[in-house]
Amino acid sequence: MKDLYDTIGIELESEMGIERSKMFGAPCLKTGKKAFAVFSKNIMAFKVGAEEVKFLLDQYPGSVNWDPSGKNKPMKDWLHVPKEYHADWKSLAVQAEEYVRELNN
Repeated sequence: MKDLYDTIGIELESEMGIERSKMFGAPCLKTGKKAFAVFSKNIMAFKVGAEEVKFLLDQYPGSVNWDPSGKNKPMKDWLHVPKEYHADWKSLAVQAEEYVRELNN
């Protein structure tokens, strides 16, 4: 799964000018210095906004609000999407990048 994350990062770096970095010690993708996707423990988490998270929870059963601390403090704008949906990770990353870019404008 890390290979897929790396491929997505390389493609989006080329296509959209994003940056690969780290967040909470995990590899992440950033736009305008703000993270929009993180790879951790064979899952990806995407910052898509609280309303979109509610919608996507139904679309991706097994997904949850991402809790990077593991202390039952999920981040309301982030969706943790299991590896079963890896075919959608790139499109979710693009969606997350657009959301975060809009927030910063």
